[in-house]
This record gives sequence, structure tokens and C-alpha cells, in this order.
Amino acid sequence: MVTRRRTLLALAAGALALPVAVTTGVTTSPASATSPAAGWSGAWAGVTDTSAPATTLAQVRTIIGADAGAAAALTGKGVGVALIDTGVAPVPGLPAAQIVNGPDLSFESQAPGLRYLDTYGHGTHMAGIIVGDDAESGAKGLAPQAKLTSIKIGTARGAVDVTQMIAAVDWVVKHRNDDPANPIRVINLSYGSGGNPPNWTDPLQFAVEKAWQAGIVVVAAAGNNGNTTLKLTNPAMDEWVLAVGATATNGTAATKDDTLATFTNLAVGGNQVDLLAPGTSIASLRDPGSNIDNSYPSARVGSTLFKGSGTSQATAVVSAAAALLLQAKPSATPDQVKDWLIKGGTYLPTGKAGTMGLLELNVNGALARTGTAVTKPTWNTSSGIGLFEVSRGTSHVVLDGTSLAGERSVWGPLTSLQWASKSAAQTSWSGGTWMGFKIAGDAWTGTSWASKTWAPATWSSSPWVSGATWTDPAWTGRTWSGRTWSAGTWSGRTWSSDDWSATSWS
Repeated sequence: MVTRRRTLLALAAGALALPVAVTTGVTTSPASATSPAAGWSGAWAGVTDTSAPATTLAQVRTIIGADAGAAAALTGKGVGVALIDTGVAPVPGLPAAQIVNGPDLSFESQAPGLRYLDTYGHGTHMAGIIVGDDAESGAKGLAPQAKLTSIKIGTARGAVDVTQMIAAVDWVVKHRNDDPANPIRVINLSYGSGGNPPNWTDPLQFAVEKAWQAGIVVVAAAGNNGNTTLKLTNPAMDEWVLAVGATATNGTAATKDDTLATFTNLAVGGNQVDLLAPGTSIASLRDPGSNIDNSYPSARVGSTLFKGSGTSQATAVVSAAAALLLQAKPSATPDQVKDWLIKGGTYLPTGKAGTMGLLELNVNGALARTGTAVTKPTWNTSSGIGLFEVSRGTSHVVLDGTSLAGERSVWGPLTSLQWASKSAAQTSWSGGTWMGFKIAGDAWTGTSWASKTWAPATWSSSPWVSGATWTDPAWTGRTWSGRTWSAGTWSGRTWSSDDWSATSWS
């Protein structure tokens, strides 16, 4: 029973780099003047070209050198990948045995009919790239035997606050070894906050650095604001993570015609893109009835797939490749994985990628380098005590006309000084409580997707303002038992007519 309900409207992009742009030429995120977005590293873009030919996952596998040589025998088996995103939908192309639900930290967690589920469509697209196995189309993910843990933080319009992202990363670090047969070794962050904080104090960068130090390869989307952008999105701007940009595949499985995607963020100063991967018109799993599915029906490929472009897609490709590498070299450190993947890449002879020396992912190339020594980097680290508001930057969620701002989490007042030491000690989570706020169940209970699901919890503390109430979302005439949805409404809004452009997932 939900004891405290809130109406969450006008959701400004919650800093996720998630917009799987259904385009081949996104140059800017679709931010609005009143609710700037900084998102999931690619936006389901405002300028859409769905006429471009799809790049199949089989083609992607060829492009990244994973269909031949030693790489061809790798499946990601025994490696856990955490997908911090908009949830996943139980579509037939996502094998139940490969999916686990972590806690739902999104605003939609308070609506039982939406908990864990992907109402946006982005997380399902990412999951398909990594572990999909769609019998109807034949599309198969790049690491099909990896175990994917979905931690939902985004809503039907992508809304998420940076504190939700930080809580999600903390949770993964705390629970990375819960499944000894599939320890979480990779975090996929197709996300970027709207902030441009100092690297040496930023809380978000502190969180991902702690994950890195705990043995988890953090793969982050560079952002979809264009090649003229001065910096990568946060946390891709952190030197410790693996920052991913996208290539335009031009509809072929060859690499000689691949070029840097024009929507990929580049940096003048600070951390530059580390590695490129295919990211244009990628045909991955469709989430029927989700926001983007309703908004862009022309992006559908058959009945089960959907074309999406962005550094989000490229990030999922690299996350899958990291899982393959870790299957082959289970004792590898994040520093080694990053070094091998970058230096084993394929040179692109055409355009800006060639002149900048940016390489495209090549799994066999990385495997060939695993015998080389890697010197531990000496980059600076964050103290974590910077302001949450600076980390948020332009990315604010809005509740009943009030923006979440200042030193507050979604669940109540919180300062980085209170949080940073607990995050470092891996004590920010205790059961279903994060920093004293009850936001999830206390234990792994029940079954879901033929595996475990973190039990739900009602937020007992009010979010950032008082006096508001949740309005239950409603599915009209649809059930998940049929694995489909459509004509859904949320907070009185119809997804197909909503303006998704306030959100920018990479």
C-alpha cells in the first residue's frame, strides 16, 4: 500500500545520458529553455531521421571484432553487469535467466504497476545490446550469457536526480558480490548530469571512483551535445572511468568507412573520449507502448526491434565488450581492462576520429594486449564533498512546480559531507535504507525474471517538498502477463503525446 502519494509533473531531465536517439544525426540534446536537460548520453532527439538503415547487432559484433578469433567463443558468462537506467521491460527478447532486478529508486517505484518496468524504453534498448536474445528477429546481445542487474532510476520521461544516481552506484558497490557466480564487474552508465563540477570535489565522480576502486569497470557515455562541446558529460569527464563516444557505421559491417558521430561530445580540456563504438541506428529491443515507442513508431524494425542512436548505445556495446574481456581474464583490474580496450582499438582512417587518434573498439585487439603490463594511473581523485547542486547543474526534477535544488536528496535533506565518508566505507546502504532514508526493501526476496528481486518499499519520508500527493499511473486495459502495453497514462498524461524533449538520456 502506498501511504504517501505525490504528483510528479513537468519532469526536467534528470541528468541521465539516456536518450537513445532514434536518429542518425543528433547534434544537440533536446533541452528546453525552461527545463534544460543533460541526459542519458544521447537523446531521443528532437531532429529525427529514422530513414537511415539499421545497424544490426550482428553487424556490430563484426565491427568490434567479436565474431572471429578468440573473441568468438566468449559470451560474458560468469560476469555481472549493472545497468543503471530506466528499468527493463519483460519482452520476449530478454531471457529471464539473464536478468535480475535490483532496487527501483525511481519516482515510479511508488506505483506498484510500474515498479521495475521500463516506461521510457531506453533501458530495454541497452539491455538488448548487452544480453538480448530475440528469437523473432534473430538479434542477439554482444554478451548474451552475462548476468544483467537492472537498477531503475528513470521514469517514462527520463526524470532522475543526481542523488538517485549516486544512491544506485552505492548500492551496486555494496551488493556487487551478492551472486558469487556472477559478481558485478561492470556498471553501464548511459547517463550524464547537467553539472560541470570541479573533478576534485564532485560527489558523482567520487561515487564512480569508489566503484572503480572496488573492482568495477565503470563505462560512461560521453554525451550527445556535439563535437563542438567543450567537455564530456559527468561522470564521463572523470579520468578514472571509461568514457565512450559513438561512431557512425554508415550501414556497413566494415570499419574503414566508420567515422566519429557528429553528436558525440568532445573535450577541449579535461578527460577526452577514451574509446569509440558503434552508436548510430542500432537495432536493439523494442519496448512496446513505452514513451519512445509511441513517439517514434517509424523507428521500429519489424515487431520486436527499434533503431536508436547515441553515445548510450555505444556505451552498452563497450559494457558488453568489457564483460567478454573479464570472462577471458577474470582477475583483471578495471585499470587493465580500460588500458587493453583502448590500446587494442581499431584505427579509423577517415575524418576527425583519425586526426584525433580516437580508436574504435576491437575485442580481439584487446585480448591480444592482455599479456602486456599496465601501469596504475596516478590521476587525481575526488573528495566527494562538493555540492550536490553543482553536480546537478542544469538538471532538475520538478514536483508540483518546485525544483529539487540545493543540498537535498530526493528523499530529504542531505549534504555531501554526511554522505562521502559513508560511501567510502560502503555503509551508505543498510538493508533497504540509504543514508537513513527507507527507499527499498530490506533483503533479496521473491522471484522475478527467474531470479531475485529487491523487495519494494514505500518512501516513508516525503521528498523535497511537503503537501503534495502521488497520483497513481494507470495502464488502460493492458497487463504485463501478455508482455505488451500501450495507451498508458502517467499522472494524467498520455506518453504518446507528452513532450519527451525535457529529457536527455544519452
